[in-house]
Amino acid sequence: MYARFFYAEQHSASFCLLNEEVMSKVSYYTAEGLKKLRDELKQLKDVERVKASKAIAEARDKGDLSENAEYDAAKEAQGMLEMRISKLEDQLAGARVIDESQMDTSKILVLSKVKIKNQTNGIEMNYTLVADGEADLASGKISVNSPIGKGLLGKTVGDVAEIQVPNGTMKFDIIEISR
Repeated sequence: MYARFFYAEQHSASFCLLNEEVMSKVSYYTAEGLKKLRDELKQLKDVERVKASKAIAEARDKGDLSENAEYDAAKEAQGMLEMRISKLEDQLAGARVIDESQMDTSKILVLSKVKIKNQTNGIEMNYTLVADGEADLASGKISVNSPIGKGLLGKTVGDVAEIQVPNGTMKFDIIEISR
């Protein structure tokens, strides 16, 4: 009886670990962000892959491959391209589109637009929390996995977010949340 329970417990634990690994690859995107990922993958497969193959063929035609730096460079570029394609395919496999109309606006979640105020210097900032692939600080989009993004998740208006950054702790007042 004990052996069966122990096996079931081990089996359940390994299932949980596997489930966590799969779930950790799930990323949430806007429809626009998902389209950008798909377009980039299509470009890499349909255009860049063909260019890489042509570069290898041209380098191969130049003679002895053992002393052909151009061939080595073309093969390395092809390897990097294939690695990028594989990474995008993995991202797309775990990609989910977020339906903003169904989201709770009382707390900060992915795709929340937040207005925060730095308690130290009084500067107000506006950010949109997005998936890693859509982050662009210049346009006010920060990743939910960044230190500030992680510190803001789950907060509500009036809360104070204490965020660990490399040079200490920053405190931000949550002023406004919207979609």
